[in-house]
Amino acid sequence: MKNYKTLTPSDISHFEILCGKAYVTTDAEAFETYGSDETEDLHFKPEVVLKPRTAQEISQILTYCNQNLIPVTPRGGGTGLSGGALPVMGGVLLSMERFNRILEIDELNQQVITEPGVITQVLQETCIEKGLYYPPDPSSRGSCFIGGNLAENAGGPRAVKYGVTKDWVLGLEAVLPSGEIIHTGAHTLKSSTGYNLTQLLIGSEGTLAIITKVILKLIPYPDTSLSMLVPFYNETKACEAVSAIFRAGVTPSALEFMERAAIDWTLRFKPDINLQVPDNVKAHLLIECDGNDADYVMKQCETIFGVMEAFECGEILIAQTAAEKDSLWKLRRSVAEAVKSNSVYKEEDTVVPRYRLPELLASVKEIGNRYGFQSVCYGHAGDGNLHVNIIKGNLSDDFWENELPKAIREIFETCVKLGGTLSGEHGIGWVQKNYMDIAFSEKELDLQKGIKQVFDPNQILNPGKIFPNE
Repeated sequence: MKNYKTLTPSDISHFEILCGKAYVTTDAEAFETYGSDETEDLHFKPEVVLKPRTAQEISQILTYCNQNLIPVTPRGGGTGLSGGALPVMGGVLLSMERFNRILEIDELNQQVITEPGVITQVLQETCIEKGLYYPPDPSSRGSCFIGGNLAENAGGPRAVKYGVTKDWVLGLEAVLPSGEIIHTGAHTLKSSTGYNLTQLLIGSEGTLAIITKVILKLIPYPDTSLSMLVPFYNETKACEAVSAIFRAGVTPSALEFMERAAIDWTLRFKPDINLQVPDNVKAHLLIECDGNDADYVMKQCETIFGVMEAFECGEILIAQTAAEKDSLWKLRRSVAEAVKSNSVYKEEDTVVPRYRLPELLASVKEIGNRYGFQSVCYGHAGDGNLHVNIIKGNLSDDFWENELPKAIREIFETCVKLGGTLSGEHGIGWVQKNYMDIAFSEKELDLQKGIKQVFDPNQILNPGKIFPNE
């Protein structure tokens, strides 16, 4: 563990010179806000909150912190679920909220240059106005920042057809812990020029550099989409149906799984969602197909109807209007918030090859029964990505702190045995780091630590994340 410097009034004064006094905060209310994100009920107070506006300001901040061994934790929209933006070592909380401009939409080349503090949904809607589409859409898209999506390599429902954040990034501007500003990638759609530093930084969870600008590729906006909600009388059958859809030659633009508990909790939390669920329905799949040819989209849906007949499903609900479609997606996107409103919980972002999803779900439930906890499961079934929400409820603090980690370790061991890994899109951050030995050998972890050492030899940038016992 590094012996980091505790900030002094002199340090605060220096930061006020660099950023302007209005953008340097040390009050308790700010520490309450910036010391937590959406990860469980965790809270770590920074010693100062900085809100720089330019890459040059960040460069000066990092140069100073690197020279003085002051830890720096970058933060986007505060929607993270792995504790990646928590200032666990104190020091500087560096908020990217003022990097909020879309700099250029290049309609001819179908690209957008944006700063990382732009809200994902704002970027998407601005591009749609030009007839262009940026598909990655995490459930928190209405509040998460593009920069956070880059840091965690975020996915979302439409990753099943369009890929995750990394698949849309052409180049970056970033500031190294030393304060040097670098540029990676190019405006071209392909490059075989040197190591791919762009992709190395994507998903590095703010531990290698701070991204200040990004070039994203776009595609024409698909103007036709159809959404359907498919009820199942058995959770396993719902999971088995997922792989069958792809084997039938259809790649939906979204394929989401919700078990019965997830639906019930959400309908209680959002009573304005008008959906009646029969008692014998145990799970739903929310499926969407899109494209620019209405006949082709309908043909895909018809193929899916045929596939579903073999998996004991109930009557399929097809959204007939935009309002009905919005209601179905509101149901899915509200699950996490509904769970959080009921209880303290831990969310594990498990992922396996999609045909192993039934085995993963069964294993999660078996482990829960054995240890005595309730789980609420939902997620991006088309990717094999199952979000496992473990509910604290009436469980004792002792169990929560000492016994539950053993159960979580078993869940992750199951994921790896099934060909999967620890996280599909939420990252490792603070809460998953001590499970990394399940997914990686000692040598593989050493290689990753070596990369961190090259970028950040003084270990000032987002310390305490990703690696076990650090």
